[in-house]
Amino acid sequence: MGRSIAIVLVVWAAVYLPGLGLPEIKGEEGRRILPAVTMLDTGNAAHGARELFRSYVVPMIGSEPYLRKPPLVNWLVAGSFKLFGARDEWTARLPSALCVLLVALAFVTVARGALGRGALWAAFAWLLNFGILEKGRLIEIEALYVSLFGLALICWLAFWQERRSPWLTWLIPAIFLGAGLLAKGPVHLLFFYSVVAAVLWRDRQLRALAHPTHFVGIMIMLGIFAAWALPYLEMLRDTRVAGVWSRQFSGRVAGEDFQLNNWLLNIPRAVAYFLPWAALLPFVRVNLLSDQRERALAKGVVWGTAIPFLVVNLLPGDLPRYSMPALVPACWLVGVAVNANAFAWRVRLGRWGMDFSSRLVWRVVGATAVVAAIGFPLASCTVLKHREKVRNIARQIEAALPATAEIYAVNPDFQPFLFYLQRKVIYVSTVAQVPLEAEYVLVRAKLQQEIEESPRWAPRHATPATRVTDYRKVTVVLLHIAVDPG
Repeated sequence: MGRSIAIVLVVWAAVYLPGLGLPEIKGEEGRRILPAVTMLDTGNAAHGARELFRSYVVPMIGSEPYLRKPPLVNWLVAGSFKLFGARDEWTARLPSALCVLLVALAFVTVARGALGRGALWAAFAWLLNFGILEKGRLIEIEALYVSLFGLALICWLAFWQERRSPWLTWLIPAIFLGAGLLAKGPVHLLFFYSVVAAVLWRDRQLRALAHPTHFVGIMIMLGIFAAWALPYLEMLRDTRVAGVWSRQFSGRVAGEDFQLNNWLLNIPRAVAYFLPWAALLPFVRVNLLSDQRERALAKGVVWGTAIPFLVVNLLPGDLPRYSMPALVPACWLVGVAVNANAFAWRVRLGRWGMDFSSRLVWRVVGATAVVAAIGFPLASCTVLKHREKVRNIARQIEAALPATAEIYAVNPDFQPFLFYLQRKVIYVSTVAQVPLEAEYVLVRAKLQQEIEESPRWAPRHATPATRVTDYRKVTVVLLHIAVDPG
């Protein structure tokens, strides 16, 4: 076991740490980082325990509460910033990489008894698939919540196959599932209970779902979520939080942003996340497993993964990344097949069949995994490092400011470049909240006229210091409030 742990640590460090902090933040990373920055700043400035508590319970984007996602990822980023004493891309993304590492270690420790020599291969499949290589090097929710789901499922499958105590089998996974609710919501529960129910059905043990420890586990899982959700809802009682959550779910089911071309590619793209290891799955034959209990468990994993995978990808409003929890049971199946050599290197479609060279398939999979393991970090150190869309905006704004000036940002919404400003940014919701002594105000273009025409700073008035439009075609204006030198 010690050797496997060492190999996993070396592979993880070689693949996930180089260049981790070189590319600027992109996509949704700002929504994970900016609330963390605000948590630390407002927490440090809080007067009293209630303000301190609120600063971490209610994530904020600019001056407004961020209602779409729970705050676990923001907490982890804030903790990383605090622990390392630095606020940069490396410290922001490290929690994602560490979550990926924990799942790989779970495969070679917790699952070793169930997977045998296949445990290390399951860890390789986890560390070196395209989906996790991409998400594990970003501070995105997928790396976190898929990892938490993975820890829960690995523990449950290993404990169930080894006939461990029901207290271990149900309660340990419940902790990770509860944390998963704090990361993204209930999507991972669909995958978890689909696999669990299928395994129990194949093992003729569905009654285990009614075991008292399972209900205790459910209470623990819900209790972890409620510990945050109840004070959160109380603090935002005048905000339509439930409506936002409801619209997110209904929008996926109803397909509000449905695009046929993208929908048709959902399944191919979701399968591509598991490349190159997905190339092994057509050759896996669980019927070749000699142990009846192991065979029943593997069949349950297959069906329990396939059903939610198809359901999620066929919903008109869903995206392929929503089915990323399927990566974990797929890695488990690779481990099972390697341990028992449960491969048949012939693919049949009706009367048509084709034989493949096992050596060739393994060489292609291995070579592609090595290229990906080198390519992702290399891209971060070269191409992605120089594709700047956010830092340059911050530099333009900094160039228009004196060295010690503070900025008041009026309801700025989501502006990723704010992370790169080298000065204090004070967020306010309305123009009326900007203090009379303010000198620099950052606003979206639609508020520019309101500030320029406001008499509240007379005899001073606001004039544009700089105006920038980002890659999303969103324009912001930095206004300087001063007396007209003329």
